[in-house]
Amino acid sequence: MFELGILSLFPGLIEGYAKESVIGRALAQGVFRLHTVDIRHFARDKHRVVDDMPYGGGAGMLMKAEPLVLAIESTRRQFPEVPVFLMGPCGRRFNQAVARELAKGPGVALVCGRYEGVDERVKAHADGELSIGDCVLTGGELAALCIMDAVVRLLPQALGNEASACAESFEDGLLEHPHYTRPPLFRGAAVPKVLLGGNHARIAAWRRWSSLRRTQELRPDLLEGRSLSSEEQALLEQEEDTWS
Repeated sequence: MFELGILSLFPGLIEGYAKESVIGRALAQGVFRLHTVDIRHFARDKHRVVDDMPYGGGAGMLMKAEPLVLAIESTRRQFPEVPVFLMGPCGRRFNQAVARELAKGPGVALVCGRYEGVDERVKAHADGELSIGDCVLTGGELAALCIMDAVVRLLPQALGNEASACAESFEDGLLEHPHYTRPPLFRGAAVPKVLLGGNHARIAAWRRWSSLRRTQELRPDLLEGRSLSSEEQALLEQEEDTWS
């Protein structure tokens, strides 16, 4: 069983999201177990204080080391094999490859910071730090939800169609091809004729061409260092009217 722990001052934010859609179904079906940990429960003073002013001055408050470390230690005792990661801007950039890596393990525990961040000494008690990108959030919960969603949908039986996760953007290092559904003509924009012809080999070739072309135009960084096969190179050289 995949064990997913999220340590937060606002566990309700996590639990609400986890009740819906794909994640909710996977949770109800026992694909994984979710453990939300309220960090405030580990504050030892009577007012459950979890933050304090930073040494040296500065704006904002910092999360104190003791409640966070006690929460992490409690999680480790319960799930000794599960790695613990802080959500933070200094961490390893989370992407689909990292999601696949985490999904192959026994689980993951994600620690959500708040305010101006966490006491630096907390980091020595985690296995690393993960970042979802160069942006500033109010707290780590949104980042943790992104990671939870990306990882859970890769677990066996999480999706109704197991092939869905294998044919999406980034799974083979490329952006996914465009998708269309009915009607065939909407406000003057038509579905590509190749998708209406029933030639599955030609449809597969168009989808691969679209994926390569879209990646080249929108995310050329994904092609850097990638060796295209002769077939892919030939496809990439095709013009759009080839498929009309």
